[in-house]
Amino acid sequence: MVNDKSVAHNYDTVDISSKSTDIPTQSLSSLAWKRLKRDKVGMISLAIVCFYLLLCAAGWVGLVGSNWRADVAVPHAPPTFATWEPRGTQINAVTADNSSTAKTGGVENDADDGANDPLAALMAEANSNEKKYTTVAVKKSETLFLGADGQGRDVFQKALKGTSVSVSVALLGACCSILIGTILGAIAGYFGKWVDDVLMWFYSIFTSVPDMLLLLSFAAVFSRGIGTLVLIFAVTSWTYVFRLMRAEFMKHKDRDYIKAADAIGAGQTRKMFIHILPNVSHILLVQFSILTVGMIKSEVVLSFLGFGVGIKQTSWGAMLAEVPSELIQGYWWQMLTVTVFMSVLVTAFSLLTDSLRDALDPKVN
Repeated sequence: MVNDKSVAHNYDTVDISSKSTDIPTQSLSSLAWKRLKRDKVGMISLAIVCFYLLLCAAGWVGLVGSNWRADVAVPHAPPTFATWEPRGTQINAVTADNSSTAKTGGVENDADDGANDPLAALMAEANSNEKKYTTVAVKKSETLFLGADGQGRDVFQKALKGTSVSVSVALLGACCSILIGTILGAIAGYFGKWVDDVLMWFYSIFTSVPDMLLLLSFAAVFSRGIGTLVLIFAVTSWTYVFRLMRAEFMKHKDRDYIKAADAIGAGQTRKMFIHILPNVSHILLVQFSILTVGMIKSEVVLSFLGFGVGIKQTSWGAMLAEVPSELIQGYWWQMLTVTVFMSVLVTAFSLLTDSLRDALDPKVN
């Protein structure tokens, strides 16, 4: 009987130990997601950023902002929530009346001088033929949801399309900068020696020139457009990622897990991008959000100065380029719209960056 009990006891021990081995291990990403879900500010910021990304995708497929070029309202039509008229409205009305009066007077004078005009007969025939054709007068709106610009285009539609362009340029530029900086930083930090010296010399050349001067120099050389902006941001912003990745790869290349990978015959490329890179990916994620915010601001500055998107495209910077002349006349709604759209996204990205940094830090419990 004693032996049977001991055997049963051993079976119970084996069952308990087998159950304990079935507990799944949690990866760094799953732990980070749990920490992020506990951060209310981070989750709200993530929701706002996701909304802007969906808005960006909808703008490129034509679901929103596709009608931004149409002049659907009178020039500088006020927003529907504005109950007062800007001080430039009366001036424009008087100018329009004077111009119409001048045109009418000019026609009457031409009629009086018709006897001496060699084209009078042709003009009379053209006027008689004009009655054969009908023209449909399109009634334009006096007010819009967020107002209209100087050409009668809907500011809200322009803001939606401008959001799509500005966010796309920033995201693509940040991805290209991350790619270039990661590859060069990994090579410099892992191999060291003369390879590190050459790449550090190359890095020092770019960092010796002020960022805005470097941006304007490349923008002046290349033609305007979305592709040019992405190329400029990729070429000028990789230095931040390079510096971080170089330091991280120098720190990780001598750790035990890399020595173990070397012992089983792993190649240099595998050790760099399969073993080390996943352990520093949280730094890249945070750096990506920081670069995106910076490139949104840079796009606004370049487009405002005339080096950004093309004349047939719109963005937040292109809209702000129209603001100075509008503010002089009292038309403020386009500036307010762009400022709100841009401020919400930049603030959400900045708060999300702080939340991601805390969630991805393995030292945080």
